[in-house]
Amino acid sequence: MFPIKYLTIHCAATPENRDVKAREIEKWDIAKFGQKSYHLIVELDGTIVRSLPDSKIGAHVGKNNTGNIGICYVGGMDGGMRKAKDTRTPAQKRALKTLVATYRERYPGIIVRGHRDWPGVKKDCPSFDAQKEYAQ
Repeated sequence: MFPIKYLTIHCAATPENRDVKAREIEKWDIAKFGQKSYHLIVELDGTIVRSLPDSKIGAHVGKNNTGNIGICYVGGMDGGMRKAKDTRTPAQKRALKTLVATYRERYPGIIVRGHRDWPGVKKDCPSFDAQKEYAQ
């Protein structure tokens, strides 16, 4: 897994305001990928749940998981699940900002991307421009 070079922000692609818990997302990922996908999951109230240690490779960006920390926030879709939407609560925005700052301190030079910013990814995830929002 080391060295850590990237931090990728994801959304869970869950409907706006649906209070899905981190443990539920982990269950979905285990069923789909055979393992937990993300290192950290940010719930609606801003609670940060550790899902994988930084030393373990996640399953969140296809063949680009080595050296890549995955952070997922609950939400990312409109209430009708028809289109991508930045549904982050103020608490989630604060938590994500704190996490990005923590990882920048821990791993100087880390590159922050949204899932959609990876080559070949055809998704709206994380439903906002992470590179712009977290530009240094």
